Amino acid sequence: MSVGNGGSAGHLAVRDLSIHFPTDDGLVRAVDGLSFTLERGKTLGIVGESGSGKSVTSLGILGLHKGGHARISGEIWLDGEELVSASADAVRKLRGKKMAMIFQDPLSAMHPYYTVGHQIVEAYRIHNQVSKAAARRHAIDMLGRVGIPEPAQRVDNYPHEFSGGMRQRAMIAMALSCDPELLIADEPTTALDVTVQAQILDLMRDLQREFDSALIIITHDLGVVAELSDDILVMYGGKCIEYGTADDVFYRPEHPYTWGLLGSMPRLDRAPTERLLPIKGSPPSLINVPPGCAFHPRCPYEERTEGRASTEVPGLLETEGGHLVRCHLPREERRAIWENDVKPMLETT
Repeated sequence: MSVGNGGSAGHLAVRDLSIHFPTDDGLVRAVDGLSFTLERGKTLGIVGESGSGKSVTSLGILGLHKGGHARISGEIWLDGEELVSASADAVRKLRGKKMAMIFQDPLSAMHPYYTVGHQIVEAYRIHNQVSKAAARRHAIDMLGRVGIPEPAQRVDNYPHEFSGGMRQRAMIAMALSCDPELLIADEPTTALDVTVQAQILDLMRDLQREFDSALIIITHDLGVVAELSDDILVMYGGKCIEYGTADDVFYRPEHPYTWGLLGSMPRLDRAPTERLLPIKGSPPSLINVPPGCAFHPRCPYEERTEGRASTEVPGLLETEGGHLVRCHLPREERRAIWENDVKPMLETT
């Protein structure tokens, strides 16, 4: 995967994507010039605080902003097809078969008036010429694969008869039913206990291996990202502020915001001696994004940029080996801060 100019290379390529929403209070710049590519068989983790633009990006890829008030520009290429300029009907035909999404809130994503099995059968038969009986057998098999007990009986239950965790698993079964080439999972393990979470992550990993699919994981759980992702894209204020391999981002991070995310992550591999290190301040308003570097009001190193952080938007520049960072601090200074100040502090907390 690469980040930058994007282009039509790769199974999924997003180039200079912007998604803005006009409101009475002003223009919400939810996604502002995002570019990346993702190859089949690879997993991209997108991380960042609430309001950074992660979920809006995923909905944009699936074309779910079409027909609304969103102002969308840029390009989204999926297997050689451009989706931003495509009609809503053309994109709708791709959803389910070529791309699918596991939504964060299963209660609102599933229809309350139809059984869980009916909804999986319907999604499957839209893209596959099979009988209702064959589709029902497939739905039962998928429910079993995601860990729902007695799937032959539970297939006729309604969503309200499932617990929150089981609704989440049923929605994952629906998303996986057509073996999509691109799967986007928005907080896929929300409300699941750790045992079921491991089963779901294993299931998505097995599916990816079997069908060579591309996978995007959107999550606040850095542990999930570390376990599944080949590459990690860190978003802040609607922009990518750091991208690299999982090893780059976890062991050689170069952006102060990424340092903050790692400092606020609970660690089970050592006994903590102090409290977690939260990032000071709050995420920026996407209507009034701070000038210059959007992170500068919260950045402890802002004074070292000689005023550039508050006036000039930093470019997303490569440090080495495809590791990109959007920061005004010189590369050697960033690395010195990480090695001498931040990394030792994280290792003792």
